[in-house]
Amino acid sequence: MTDSSRYIAFEGIEGSGKSTVTRRVADALRANGEQVVTVREPGGTAVGEMLRDVILGGDADPAIETEAALFAAARAELVATVVRPALEDGSWVLSDRTAYSSLAYQAYGRGLDVDAVRTLNDIAIGGLWPGRVVLLRVDHSTGLDRQRVEDRIGAETAEFHARVAKGFDELAAADPDRFIVIDASAPLESVIEVAIDRVVP
Repeated sequence: MTDSSRYIAFEGIEGSGKSTVTRRVADALRANGEQVVTVREPGGTAVGEMLRDVILGGDADPAIETEAALFAAARAELVATVVRPALEDGSWVLSDRTAYSSLAYQAYGRGLDVDAVRTLNDIAIGGLWPGRVVLLRVDHSTGLDRQRVEDRIGAETAEFHARVAKGFDELAAADPDRFIVIDASAPLESVIEVAIDRVVP
């Protein structure tokens, strides 16, 4: 079984700072001499980037079940071809979003059954869930004000994003040993400092 202790997810709503924090934590690990692979979801592979265009672009409006399946398909390709090989090679893998985003967005946000979305993704990733999840917690209205690039899902209603934020909170409360919850409303450098302190050995 692949060791997931070096597989770190960075999760949160739009505008929570995931991409920046992921990059800075990766820099800190590399400064300590660690091998690090950073990935984003959806994407990170040729197949994943094509699916990303379908999922997040404005040209299509898939059914919510289709949306969930497309996210899972992109994730399956990423885990099989990038994440699992990197972990087995001894690298850290830092991921900007993971299957937990599908639980928050497609289950809590869209209203699909949580257990069904979990099962779909568990099959897609072959049971390889992140060992730790850094949840950058920020009020949904603050996050929406911060987001730089608005995609199809980012353009959803404030009520949708409030449900997503609540979903992340409930996921974290249910799995406190896995989740590291950080107040992302604090100044960015402070958030980064806390994340590095909690992740970098």
